[in-house]
Amino acid sequence: QVQLVESGGGLVQAGGSLRLSCAVSGSIFSVNGMGWYRQAPGKQRELVAGITSGGTTNYADSVKGRFTISRDNAKNTVYLQMNSLKPEDTSVYYCTILLSRYWGQGTQVTVSS
Repeated sequence: QVQLVESGGGLVQAGGSLRLSCAVSGSIFSVNGMGWYRQAPGKQRELVAGITSGGTTNYADSVKGRFTISRDNAKNTVYLQMNSLKPEDTSVYYCTILLSRYWGQGTQVTVSS
């Protein structure tokens, strides 16, 4: 059974940093791309960052230069380092195995001004 468990969310002031983690159970982690999405109240879920099994990354324009996605295949974990956070980054953040039906439960990130 595949499970994704996010952690690391919280409340931070604007300009601060947080690191999200997503631990994946099951043997499919290393062969699949992983992604972080976010969804704010009243808005559609949007892709924040993705990383292929080979480590190629892509980012939404709104987070380029501030967020970094990475993965540790030995630990079946994907990370999202978020720096220079802005109030508009406030959302529930979800990790997913790209092109699959598997999603984490989400972790709240709140950035105060």
